[in-house]
Amino acid sequence: RNAFGTQSKRIHPIGDQDPRQLVGTIAQQWGAVDVLVNNDFAPAVRAPVEDASLDDLNQALQAIVVAPFAMTAAVVPSMKARKRGKVLFLSSAAPLRGLPNYSIYCAARGGTNALAVSLAQELAPYNIQVNALAFNFVESESYFPKKLLADPEARAKITKNVPLGRLARPEEAAALVAFLAGPDSDFITGQVIPFAGGWA
Repeated sequence: RNAFGTQSKRIHPIGDQDPRQLVGTIAQQWGAVDVLVNNDFAPAVRAPVEDASLDDLNQALQAIVVAPFAMTAAVVPSMKARKRGKVLFLSSAAPLRGLPNYSIYCAARGGTNALAVSLAQELAPYNIQVNALAFNFVESESYFPKKLLADPEARAKITKNVPLGRLARPEEAAALVAFLAGPDSDFITGQVIPFAGGWA
């Protein structure tokens, strides 16, 4: 608990857990969910479309479309009843431009972005704001291992694609999440917000 009296709970719904039951348990122990941050991960499988497997596609869709859909469906009833709430999808800028040989990842992340836009329209009458953050080129061990970035040549090869000429710092990404999770963003909904240094 911090100075503002808020708490965060990290959960992973994929598997046998029922998201509605999970949200019910959270409500009993910590109170109703005010902000849901769907921060779901799937590896960006690189393959030309003719070689891409349906198993990889299904796994990506399960991880970054189905799982956040289920979690959102679980928290929405309480948000509707209270006439307030925030739902954020930490997504990707990749589907905004498309990437050769990454059709699986772009398709799945594009689904996440579309889900956010659609839910924003559906939930606006209940004062629930829904947005997707379209990240790319953020320093993250998941996408840019430290060992890779420690190589000046490798880092330069990555950042040459970024108009701002560098990777974003994690705290910069966190600041955007915090803004969209807070009251100053109450008039922002249905947006897919690029955070990619001008790349998208």
